[in-house]
Amino acid sequence: MRSARRWLLGAAVAAGFLGGLAACQDTLRRERVATCRRALPAVAPQGIRLLRAAPGPAADTVRVDYAEGNRQHWLTCRFDAGASLVAVATEDNSLSGPSLYLLKRFYLDTPDAEADDPAER
Repeated sequence: MRSARRWLLGAAVAAGFLGGLAACQDTLRRERVATCRRALPAVAPQGIRLLRAAPGPAADTVRVDYAEGNRQHWLTCRFDAGASLVAVATEDNSLSGPSLYLLKRFYLDTPDAEADDPAER
């Protein structure tokens, strides 16, 4: 009887831990997708249409697909182990270190980035 209670308690603790870990990962994923999506207006021309924003093909990346007129384009953001943006690339080029710093410091960390979020249009 006692071993059954211990097993049940251990299973409950493990399930709680895994559930919390999954919730944390989901929050991190949503935050990364929102950050990458919000970077789009700063690096793409005006008049774009958001097509998709989701985790990218590689670990710690997010890919945003968008259209300019009839042409489709993409933007990829790479993150550290958390939600800190470490690289941004389009099909044409990658942002340099100083450009990435300016994007993060003077745009992504402002209310304008949230207001210009393509998902909110």
